[in-house]
Amino acid sequence: MSTTTSPQDLDFLGSRARILTDAQATAGRLGLIDMISVPAGHMPPLHVHHTEDEGFYVLEGEVTLLLPDRSVECGPGDFVLAPRGVPHAYRVGERPARWLVVSSPAGFERFVAAVAALDELDPAVLGAVAAEHDIEILGPPGTLP
Repeated sequence: MSTTTSPQDLDFLGSRARILTDAQATAGRLGLIDMISVPAGHMPPLHVHHTEDEGFYVLEGEVTLLLPDRSVECGPGDFVLAPRGVPHAYRVGERPARWLVVSSPAGFERFVAAVAALDELDPAVLGAVAAEHDIEILGPPGTLP
Protein backbone atom coordinates (compact mmCIF):
# COMPACT_ATOMS: atom_id res chain seq x y z
CA MET A 1 0.00 0.00 0.00
CA SER A 2 1.21 3.50 -0.76
CA THR A 3 -0.04 6.98 -0.07
CA THR A 4 0.21 10.21 -1.97
CA THR A 5 0.11 13.75 -0.71
CA SER A 6 0.88 16.70 -2.94
CA PRO A 7 3.83 18.58 -1.51
CA GLN A 8 2.09 21.90 -1.92
CA ASP A 9 -1.26 23.55 -1.87
CA LEU A 10 -2.84 24.12 -5.26
CA ASP A 11 -4.96 27.03 -6.48
CA PHE A 12 -8.03 25.34 -7.92
CA LEU A 13 -10.62 27.78 -9.29
CA GLY A 14 -9.75 30.32 -6.59
CA SER A 15 -9.75 27.79 -3.75
CA ARG A 16 -6.84 26.25 -1.89
CA ALA A 17 -6.66 22.47 -2.38
CA ARG A 18 -4.30 19.56 -1.78
CA ILE A 19 -4.34 16.13 -3.40
CA LEU A 20 -4.22 13.54 -0.62
CA THR A 21 -4.24 10.41 -2.75
CA ASP A 22 -4.53 9.59 -6.44
CA ALA A 23 -5.06 6.86 -9.02
CA GLN A 24 -1.47 5.65 -8.80
CA ALA A 25 -1.67 5.07 -5.04
CA THR A 26 -5.11 3.41 -5.14
CA ALA A 27 -4.87 1.30 -8.30
CA GLY A 28 -7.33 3.72 -9.90
CA ARG A 29 -10.04 3.10 -7.31
CA LEU A 30 -10.33 6.60 -5.86
CA GLY A 31 -8.88 10.05 -5.57
CA LEU A 32 -9.04 12.20 -2.45
CA ILE A 33 -8.69 15.97 -2.36
CA ASP A 34 -8.70 18.30 0.63
CA MET A 35 -10.45 21.51 -0.37
CA ILE A 36 -8.60 23.40 2.35
CA SER A 37 -10.14 26.83 1.93
CA VAL A 38 -13.05 27.63 -0.35
CA PRO A 39 -14.19 31.29 -0.20
CA ALA A 40 -17.62 32.31 1.07
CA GLY A 41 -20.16 32.43 -1.75
CA HIS A 42 -17.94 30.44 -4.14
CA MET A 43 -19.79 28.58 -6.88
CA PRO A 44 -18.12 26.64 -9.71
CA PRO A 45 -19.58 26.30 -13.20
CA LEU A 46 -22.48 23.88 -13.60
CA HIS A 47 -20.87 20.63 -14.74
CA VAL A 48 -21.26 16.87 -15.04
CA HIS A 49 -18.67 14.14 -14.45
CA HIS A 50 -19.05 11.39 -17.03
CA THR A 51 -16.72 8.83 -15.42
CA GLU A 52 -16.53 9.51 -11.66
CA ASP A 53 -18.90 9.77 -8.75
CA GLU A 54 -17.96 12.79 -6.61
CA GLY A 55 -18.52 12.76 -2.85
CA PHE A 56 -18.27 15.73 -0.50
CA TYR A 57 -17.50 15.33 3.23
CA VAL A 58 -17.79 18.74 4.90
CA LEU A 59 -15.27 19.58 7.62
CA GLU A 60 -15.95 23.31 8.17
CA GLY A 61 -18.54 25.84 7.03
CA GLU A 62 -21.66 25.24 4.99
CA VAL A 63 -22.00 24.05 1.41
CA THR A 64 -25.15 23.53 -0.66
CA LEU A 65 -24.91 20.86 -3.35
CA LEU A 66 -27.18 21.84 -6.24
CA LEU A 67 -28.64 18.91 -8.19
CA PRO A 68 -31.38 18.87 -10.87
CA ASP A 69 -34.13 17.70 -8.52
CA ARG A 70 -33.00 19.10 -5.17
CA SER A 71 -30.48 21.09 -3.15
CA VAL A 72 -28.71 19.49 -0.24
CA GLU A 73 -27.50 21.72 2.62
CA CYS A 74 -24.36 20.33 4.25
CA GLY A 75 -22.45 21.29 7.38
CA PRO A 76 -19.58 19.76 9.33
CA GLY A 77 -19.87 15.97 9.43
CA ASP A 78 -22.26 15.75 6.48
CA PHE A 79 -21.57 13.68 3.36
CA VAL A 80 -23.35 14.02 0.04
CA LEU A 81 -22.80 12.25 -3.28
CA ALA A 82 -23.00 13.77 -6.75
CA PRO A 83 -23.29 10.65 -8.94
CA ARG A 84 -21.60 10.51 -12.33
CA GLY A 85 -23.85 11.66 -15.13
CA VAL A 86 -25.81 14.06 -12.91
CA PRO A 87 -25.32 17.81 -13.54
CA HIS A 88 -24.36 19.65 -10.37
CA ALA A 89 -22.71 22.65 -8.78
CA TYR A 90 -22.32 23.85 -5.23
CA ARG A 91 -22.52 27.12 -3.35
CA VAL A 92 -20.48 27.91 -0.24
CA GLY A 93 -22.32 29.64 2.60
CA GLU A 94 -21.53 32.98 4.22
CA ARG A 95 -18.17 31.83 5.60
CA PRO A 96 -15.28 29.99 3.94
CA ALA A 97 -15.64 26.21 3.94
CA ARG A 98 -13.45 23.12 3.93
CA TRP A 99 -14.34 19.65 2.70
CA LEU A 100 -12.88 16.44 1.37
CA VAL A 101 -13.72 15.37 -2.17
CA VAL A 102 -13.57 11.69 -2.99
CA SER A 103 -13.85 10.59 -6.61
CA SER A 104 -14.54 7.02 -7.58
CA PRO A 105 -12.93 5.81 -9.66
CA ALA A 106 -9.92 8.11 -9.39
CA GLY A 107 -9.51 10.86 -11.96
CA PHE A 108 -10.88 14.12 -10.61
CA GLU A 109 -7.58 14.76 -8.85
CA ARG A 110 -5.84 14.87 -12.25
CA PHE A 111 -8.30 17.57 -13.35
CA VAL A 112 -7.59 19.59 -10.18
CA ALA A 113 -3.83 19.39 -10.85
CA ALA A 114 -4.27 20.32 -14.52
CA VAL A 115 -6.40 23.38 -13.71
CA ALA A 116 -4.00 24.48 -10.97
CA ALA A 117 -1.11 24.31 -13.48
CA LEU A 118 -2.76 26.72 -15.94
CA ASP A 119 -1.12 30.13 -16.32
CA GLU A 120 -4.44 31.81 -17.03
CA LEU A 121 -7.97 30.60 -16.55
CA ASP A 122 -10.74 31.50 -18.96
CA PRO A 123 -13.99 29.67 -19.74
CA ALA A 124 -12.79 28.23 -23.06
CA VAL A 125 -9.58 26.84 -21.57
CA LEU A 126 -11.41 25.46 -18.52
CA GLY A 127 -13.93 23.76 -20.80
CA ALA A 128 -11.17 22.19 -22.88
CA VAL A 129 -9.26 20.91 -19.84
CA ALA A 130 -12.49 19.60 -18.33
CA ALA A 131 -13.33 17.73 -21.55
CA GLU A 132 -9.89 16.06 -21.45
CA HIS A 133 -10.93 14.66 -18.04
CA ASP A 134 -14.46 13.55 -19.04
CA ILE A 135 -16.07 16.53 -17.32
CA GLU A 136 -18.54 18.66 -19.26
CA ILE A 137 -19.05 22.31 -18.34
CA LEU A 138 -22.76 23.08 -18.81
CA GLY A 139 -22.86 26.73 -17.82
CA PRO A 140 -20.97 29.53 -16.08
CA PRO A 141 -20.86 29.99 -12.30
CA GLY A 142 -24.35 30.83 -11.07
CA THR A 143 -26.08 28.49 -13.53
CA LEU A 144 -28.38 26.07 -11.71
CA PRO A 145 -29.06 22.47 -12.76
